[in-house]
Amino acid sequence: MFETRLKEVQRSVQVALDAAVARQPEGPLRAPMHYALQGGKRLRAFLALESAAIFGIPEAQAMPAAAAVEALHAYSLVHDDLPCMDDDDLRRGQPTVHVKWDDATAVLTGDVLQTLAFELCADPILGAADRRIALVTALAKASGAAGMGHGQALDIAAETAPEPLTLDQIIALQAGKTGALISFATRAGAILAGEDQNPLQAYAEAVGLAFQIHDDILDVTGDEAATGKRVGKDSEAGKATFVSLLGLDGARARADALIQDAIDAVSPYAEKAENLRAAARFVISREM
Repeated sequence: MFETRLKEVQRSVQVALDAAVARQPEGPLRAPMHYALQGGKRLRAFLALESAAIFGIPEAQAMPAAAAVEALHAYSLVHDDLPCMDDDDLRRGQPTVHVKWDDATAVLTGDVLQTLAFELCADPILGAADRRIALVTALAKASGAAGMGHGQALDIAAETAPEPLTLDQIIALQAGKTGALISFATRAGAILAGEDQNPLQAYAEAVGLAFQIHDDILDVTGDEAATGKRVGKDSEAGKATFVSLLGLDGARARADALIQDAIDAVSPYAEKAENLRAAARFVISREM
């Protein structure tokens, strides 16, 4: 059952992340690193482990890749919450890092979580050196100037743009900000196995966009206690979103169609991809 499997991944990835932090030198950043890595859906880690399972890669071997994508994601959230970015004071139901400590600590915590991600991607347990180099390269591209960083920059620029973004512009923005890291996680197994990434890439593109559409829906319909973060921020800021452009029903219909596209994309893997199909359905049914 998907929910059982997701909880298993949440526990095992948390153990791996806690161990990775414990290996770091003692100092003022260890506590905020540990704090920033607690909780979350762990959907990206789930996608990494399940994509590896399709190609017969054991979970223990793939775990550093799953932990890496969660460390990278945590870094992005710590920085995204800063006053100079989205200025959020709540994350995963807890005060954000800069609120609990201070801005400088949050910046440095994000920095070291990012470098921890690449350290994890270099773990020899993942396999041959060329496969690890390919994984590092893929994560760098997904998180850098052509991926998540680019999407975040577009998002910030949109806040002061003279006109709201169009639908195509929002899709391009979210392909970087949200979709790129989901794509990396989903392709991780194929990268480590040296197999064709195209079916998983198509799946990831559909899931990544559906994920963001559902986030926009939750910003309108969600409850702060359930989501663990402030809701209604986009409408308050007058930002163009999938909901503002498509309407609530239109956004839901678009997300539904994308999930069907994702399910179709992994049909070549037959029953081996059943957990990926379940993950796709989860993306548009979650409350956080």
